[in-house]
Amino acid sequence: MTETPPTPRRWDISTAALIAANAVPIVGVLFLGWHVFPLMLLYWLENVVVGAFNVLRMALADPANPLRWAAKLFFLPFFCVHYGMFCFVHGVFVFALFGGSAYTHEAFNVARLVPLAIRQTRIEFAVLAIVASHAVSFATNYIGGGEYRRASLEQLMQQPYSRVVVLHLAILGSGFALLVLKSPVVGLILLVALKTAIDIRAHRAERRKLAEPGAEPTKTRLLASNS
Repeated sequence: MTETPPTPRRWDISTAALIAANAVPIVGVLFLGWHVFPLMLLYWLENVVVGAFNVLRMALADPANPLRWAAKLFFLPFFCVHYGMFCFVHGVFVFALFGGSAYTHEAFNVARLVPLAIRQTRIEFAVLAIVASHAVSFATNYIGGGEYRRASLEQLMQQPYSRVVVLHLAILGSGFALLVLKSPVVGLILLVALKTAIDIRAHRAERRKLAEPGAEPTKTRLLASNS
């Protein structure tokens, strides 16, 4: 019977960074008067950050396999276009449904609205915290933990969607409820807590998946089967 390997300490570091980044919006809710839109915008921007780091993961995946480098010429542009369209449509919904009259009429002009909305909602520090959290996970788990040697391009192509869909269905549903309730502070904090819990669960599932023998690079599996 194969036992599950113990969780390395580096995972504790990345989980702590994730929790810290998710706690930052509470400052905005309690001291900066954030309502639903700043949180929806911040959580949507995290999708963009996730996609950017996933491109890095795909670019560095399974570097010892020369066939993978050729495959990346197809997978990387395909992911950028496909995931980019996904983020664009999601962004349109965020601006149209939660942005109010200041953004609704221009909801499809996402690229222009994003920097403007970040400044007006004062979420710059929270965006930086999210980028830092994902950078810590990338450095400690993907690079330092050797996940890049086990990850496959096919797996990485699908990975962001499984996290984003579950997370943002829950967040959008909660966001609508908070709009009806006029964004009570307690409800906003509960939304932050819900998002944090889902993030931790997804983070741990991702670490387990990339630690499984089945996540080994194709070349390694072939050599093992022939030995």
